[in-house]
Amino acid sequence: MPITVGRDTSKTRKTLRIDRTEIAYYSIPAAEAAGLGDFSKLPAALKVVLENMLRFEDGKTVHIDDIKAFSDWAKNGGKNPREIAYRPARVLMQDFTGVPAVVDLAAMRDGIVAQLAKPSRLIRSIRLIW
Repeated sequence: MPITVGRDTSKTRKTLRIDRTEIAYYSIPAAEAAGLGDFSKLPAALKVVLENMLRFEDGKTVHIDDIKAFSDWAKNGGKNPREIAYRPARVLMQDFTGVPAVVDLAAMRDGIVAQLAKPSRLIRSIRLIW
């Protein structure tokens, strides 16, 4: 079972099952059904941010009111007066920027190994998608 990081007070966390694999995701339609707002006018890039906020809703850094304010984006002319907390869960890069980043990460890992530390501390949660 995948690890839950937020409280998910609006029950937006869903599970997609493919063969024997379970993938957790946070559903924007479920957020709308829970009364958090109408997110249909959000651009795709902001839907990614919204899904991230649903994932990390903890009542401390991300509040339900922050998520509700996202539905006002279109009403306010593409502006949101609230500051939001964003925790990237994935990073996608083009080849010409991604390769140097991977080389830098490998060099940092090798430096940590050379100092007899655990490289997993450095690259614990990085996932590269090619």
